[in-house]
Amino acid sequence: MTTRKLQPNTNTFYFITFTCYEWISLFEITDLYSYIYECFDHLELQKIYNCGYVIMPNHLHMLVYMANTEKTINKIIGESKRFMAYEIVNRLKKLRGWTC
Repeated sequence: MTTRKLQPNTNTFYFITFTCYEWISLFEITDLYSYIYECFDHLELQKIYNCGYVIMPNHLHMLVYMANTEKTINKIIGESKRFMAYEIVNRLKKLRGWTC
């Protein structure tokens, strides 16, 4: 079960990991890699700087630096994951033989 903690808005580093539903290789199935890179660019506009990452077929690890911003890291990453999920669903709908 996930534990939610509100992280402070300070100049600090975060190690972030998130996984696909039931560890299904959705990044690979939907060829989402280029979209993830676009998300990295969007995060940078919000003062979340990517220091390192590993993209696997079913999960992602990121080391990011967060400069002072009005939003929390939880909010910014949550929004990015939400848009990524929308993109995955749209791509799955386009794939032949996949029912959503």
